[in-house]
Amino acid sequence: MHDLRDLAERIERLVLRHEELKRTNALLAQEVATLTAERDGMRSRLSAARSRIDNLLERLPAQAPGADGEAE
Repeated sequence: MHDLRDLAERIERLVLRHEELKRTNALLAQEVATLTAERDGMRSRLSAARSRIDNLLERLPAQAPGADGEAE
């Protein structure tokens, strides 16, 4: 009978641990989703910034040879 009680206690602990791990997993999955959305937003902002920089660079006049202040 003692072995049966020990087994029942172990099963209860396993069930509690399983529930705890399920909650932890759900929280981690939520955090991953949040970070993924944040990363995607940052990638979008980076792409927009690169596009603006490329547009600005295209609008710059071409530099004439020797116009950078160096003596030839």
